[in-house]
Amino acid sequence: MQFTTKIPIQKFQNPITYESKIMAFGSCFAENMSEKLDYFKFQNTTNPFGIIFNPVSIEKLVNRIVNKIEFTENDIFFHNDLWHCYEVHSELSNPNKEEFINKLNIVINKNHFQISKLTHFQITYGTSWIYRNNESNQIVANCHKVPQKQFSKEILSIETIEKSIQNTIQLIQKVNPNCNFIFTISPVRHIKDGFIENSLSKSHLITALQKSINQQPATINYFPSFEIMMDELRDYRFYGEDMLHPNQTAIYYIWERFSENFISVESQKVMEEVDSIQKSLLHRSFNPNSESHKKFLDKLKTKIQMLQSQFPFMQF
Repeated sequence: MQFTTKIPIQKFQNPITYESKIMAFGSCFAENMSEKLDYFKFQNTTNPFGIIFNPVSIEKLVNRIVNKIEFTENDIFFHNDLWHCYEVHSELSNPNKEEFINKLNIVINKNHFQISKLTHFQITYGTSWIYRNNESNQIVANCHKVPQKQFSKEILSIETIEKSIQNTIQLIQKVNPNCNFIFTISPVRHIKDGFIENSLSKSHLITALQKSINQQPATINYFPSFEIMMDELRDYRFYGEDMLHPNQTAIYYIWERFSENFISVESQKVMEEVDSIQKSLLHRSFNPNSESHKKFLDKLKTKIQMLQSQFPFMQF
């Protein structure tokens, strides 16, 4: 007897391997998945401009990176003792103006080179709801605790999202025509927008993505994070205390579903070795000076060296 409805997922034709170079953009759930990639020591870069939720803001940043459009004084503002940029997350904000602009432009130049070398680009969309700055009429990625009266809230249309997805793909293909794309929708519940409004938001993202997949089936690959959470894990015990974010059990389960379908079989074997090393590194001996512990450390060192001889980029 089965107590869940398992979603069929087609095996990815160009799976991720340890030779792959991956970049991920998107919501906090993108970071959840990328933490797993980091743990297993894949070559992965995540959210160089911080967490971004909506498709238009992601497209805007990809455009900056691909076309090397650097930030200037006109793109930043001072608020609550920090310099901010409406295009990036608050974690990048800085009390020093010149340092802030320089840091943002270093990110552009570094990731321009990386995008041209990527094998896989992952995007996790969180919401269709956006905030538009009333003064500039521009969609912002982050409001930086600026008073709400300075923004207008609206929902992106399906057509706008679809166009943004296509633009994002074309921008990356401009410098990297062989890049593989993996899109997913965050299972995080944005109920601060409202329950019905959250459903509407997710439905816009799903519809726009499916339309894009139908246009470019060979280019776009969809991983059903949202659907797994809604159907396979249809239970509040898989949410954190806030009842909005997937808990660690859910994240691990969704990661398992991702890895078994989007990561090569050969790499999954390497992942087992990496996992063994990671767990050994967390081991704390009752007697660090004992002979048995010294042998344990020597054995662990040998395992790391053997793995690094195959994959020199791995650091433990």
